[in-house]
Amino acid sequence: MISRSLLAMLLPVALAACGGGTTENETGEMAGMEGTEKGEAGERADKDAVTLTARQIADAGIEVAAPTVGGASGTIEAPGIIQGDPQGVQVVSATLGGRIVSLTRNLGQSVARGDALAVIESREAASLKAELEAAGARAALAQSNLRREQRLFAERVSPEQDLIAARTAATEAGIALRLARQQLGATGGGGGAPNRIAMRSPIAGKVIARPAVLGQAVDANAELFRVANLAKVTVTASLSPADAGRVRPGTRVEVTAAGRRQEGRVTFVSPILDETTRLVQVIVGLDNAGSTWRVGEPVTAAVILPSTGGGGISVPSTAIQSVENRTVVFVRTPTGFRAVPVATGRPNGDRIVVTSGLTGKERIATTNSFTLKAELGKGGEMDMD
Repeated sequence: MISRSLLAMLLPVALAACGGGTTENETGEMAGMEGTEKGEAGERADKDAVTLTARQIADAGIEVAAPTVGGASGTIEAPGIIQGDPQGVQVVSATLGGRIVSLTRNLGQSVARGDALAVIESREAASLKAELEAAGARAALAQSNLRREQRLFAERVSPEQDLIAARTAATEAGIALRLARQQLGATGGGGGAPNRIAMRSPIAGKVIARPAVLGQAVDANAELFRVANLAKVTVTASLSPADAGRVRPGTRVEVTAAGRRQEGRVTFVSPILDETTRLVQVIVGLDNAGSTWRVGEPVTAAVILPSTGGGGISVPSTAIQSVENRTVVFVRTPTGFRAVPVATGRPNGDRIVVTSGLTGKERIATTNSFTLKAELGKGGEMDMD
């Protein structure tokens, strides 16, 4: 029979062999591992956080806004050229051959429709005005004869045949008078003297070219002025057939050049390819009431493609930062901001499409997010001055 003292010695050994207990060392090691794991998790969570007060956020100039939901799906960029509206550029030509005796406008000056820009002294002008005066006199005489024949016919003195002849002559004289007026009107009319004709602007706008020289002898149809109404201009760009297939009239286009940026709309997508470039011409209408754009100026046209999914999310390009090889945006939290990794798509003008990482309900830093990136690199605590 085993003694009680021996049993007391063997029992702890047997329990240890069966795994029924844990030594004090093992317990300490497990507690240490658990604490380490919790510490690493906390460190991972905190390394993306920046602690800021509302006052610090305001002092840093950080603006907060919600992402845009349902935006565009991307852009197509292409070089373009500013051109005048085809209906807004007119050439003022000499309607008659002669000598220029007056020029009333210089380059850059504004003109109204119908303003006289130049006066030409011409023999043909004198002939046209003389013909108009003669036609007027013949018409007046024919009308007088018609009234006389009408009176004589009513008194049964003159036969009806004479009345018909007088009426016919008056009608023909009236037609000749209208023709003479139209011929003189087609030349511009006016001029202040029988042998002078004024060349008038057909539209309101500004003088953009003036090849005419005072005293110069010009032929009919010689260009004297070029007037442009540049309140509206167009941008002509060329796209590949694949890209042009995604563009429709009315599509938004962002036009940029030399620190200027303005939005326009596609007005025309050519149904044919250019024979030389094998590209598709696209024309964009652009408001130019403020004379922002100059004809012939090279620009960049970014065609903003509409979203096909209906639920796209986009953020300002200033909200995107790169932190430790990750693309992030800074989402507002009760204690400051947290860097949230996101996946981005194609740029959309000054915005970037976010394909994953945001729900659209967050509030994010839209300006000066680089400040948050810098604070994150310093440990996430902004200095309290």
